[in-house]
Amino acid sequence: MDVFTLAVGNSPLVVSMPHSGLALNDGLAERLTPQAAGLPDTDWHVPQLYDFLEELGASTIRANYSRYVVDLNRAPNNTSLYPGQPTTDLVPLTLFDGSPVYREGQEPDEDELEARRTDYHDPYHKALTELLVETRMEHGFALLWDAHSITDEVPRLFDGILPDLNLGTVGGESCDPTIERAALKAMMDHEEYASIVNGRFRGGFITRAYGRPNQNVHAVQMELAQSAYLDMETKAFDETKAAVLRVALKDTMAAALRAAEIMYSGEVR
Repeated sequence: MDVFTLAVGNSPLVVSMPHSGLALNDGLAERLTPQAAGLPDTDWHVPQLYDFLEELGASTIRANYSRYVVDLNRAPNNTSLYPGQPTTDLVPLTLFDGSPVYREGQEPDEDELEARRTDYHDPYHKALTELLVETRMEHGFALLWDAHSITDEVPRLFDGILPDLNLGTVGGESCDPTIERAALKAMMDHEEYASIVNGRFRGGFITRAYGRPNQNVHAVQMELAQSAYLDMETKAFDETKAAVLRVALKDTMAAALRAAEIMYSGEVR
């Protein structure tokens, strides 16, 4: 199986889905704890939720393998995204709730950790880098949207209940302020959802590594509360909920893209 699935569009919008994959590499399933075997920390059904991206002309890259193989939204050197706060690693050893991923004695050694980085992490990021470079060359800029979701309550990672829409711009460093403002206004216009910018989820490795406004690459992360589009008992896709959420997502993405296009409309490409 390929590490990722790539589709090239015709607009400056690039969408990354690093945590929606479900595949496991050979022999891994037998080493996981019963709890981890259910892949509980997956960004469930994110590609299905974002089924409108072709209408926006977006290019997309999505992971085919589970984050338990390797976490594509972590630094290759495993630097913590949130120093001093609980998080998970490049190759996770714990679930979000702190319980173990592996049966006792089945954890990967250093050689296996390096092999997973080389075999899964590197190819995804090489492809994403090339896609962003090509998009910027064609359109004069690229807008990277890193698409995520998470269960609403994870006491180990954050207090209380997560807002529905969580936009991260690394405190304004990963995109131009006009893009952040446009996205925030579009989010707030959908009053049926609780929205926040740069709350608990400010942006992971992808947003931080690729967001370079001074190089005409702007990046944002959208972390969604899964109750906005899933049946939380079964994690099944709820089409009724999703239909409403898609409108808010599409409006927010379109607003961010319009703001970026206005910024660059006067530049020679």
